[in-house]
Amino acid sequence: MPIKIANDLPVKGILEDENIFVMDDTRALHQDIRPLDICILNLMPLKEDTELQILRMLSNTPLQVNVSFLTTSTHEAKHTSRSHLNKFYDVFDDIKDNYYDGFIITGAPIETLEFEDVDYWPEMEKIFEWTKTHVTSTLHLCWGAQAGLYYHYGIEKKFLPEKLFGVFAHRVQHRRVPLVRGFDDLFMAPHSRYTESDADEIKQNSDLIVLSDSPEAGVFLVMNNDGSRVFVMGHPEYDRMTLDKEYRRDLSEGMKQHKPVNYYPNDDENMKPMLQWRGHANTFYTNWLNYYVYQNTPFIFLGKDEKK
Repeated sequence: MPIKIANDLPVKGILEDENIFVMDDTRALHQDIRPLDICILNLMPLKEDTELQILRMLSNTPLQVNVSFLTTSTHEAKHTSRSHLNKFYDVFDDIKDNYYDGFIITGAPIETLEFEDVDYWPEMEKIFEWTKTHVTSTLHLCWGAQAGLYYHYGIEKKFLPEKLFGVFAHRVQHRRVPLVRGFDDLFMAPHSRYTESDADEIKQNSDLIVLSDSPEAGVFLVMNNDGSRVFVMGHPEYDRMTLDKEYRRDLSEGMKQHKPVNYYPNDDENMKPMLQWRGHANTFYTNWLNYYVYQNTPFIFLGKDEKK
């Protein structure tokens, strides 16, 4: 998939080195196809790492994707430069009148807080409500999934006995649903969290369907009946070394933390971690873009470069 991003976005060079098709404005205008407009609400502290991970995932179909980034205006990012945010990110007031084919809400390392105690929760409520009328399909990741389930369905989260940390096997359910088309019966996915959304409340809600779960990691993939909301409890977008960086960061800060499960060969942290989830992660993002974004977005031709 050609992805259209700002020419001077710092991760552009890394994507090009990986042979990911990145287009500039000039080439995009010469493609006689309908591009998808995808906005990413990036709540992670290391925003450039998350940009790179998600852009990789959006690069594996023939569709052209115009990507933009959103940050909160009511929280000051401490790990990303103000110049980067000013140059490449909008805030909600900038985009609230726009319509998007797809919208992605990332995780955030704030899951131990009650939702209402998050300093930007009122802003999140406005964004969640706005997605009902301005987005074809919204993809919620990790904390974003817990927050979305809470806002839209009142589903509470609860603390786990210990941090769920590692790469776990998941079972596919309802494989006729296009979102899991092409999945094996069992697939791997990374998790890194202290809480989970209440599985019983999810299963009892008539508007939600559980598409995969894990005996160890619990509910993993959920969507509503029309596919306008998709919830992923883990991090399929993570790259090979993300869990390793988290593990070593926690140790350096004096935290007691077990090694990520099913991650290092022979459980040896000095060995290169095994990348076991990339294939299914790519398939998942491709299915979401194709079946729930591209196929479901209404399109009326109004003239060159005009949509909706």
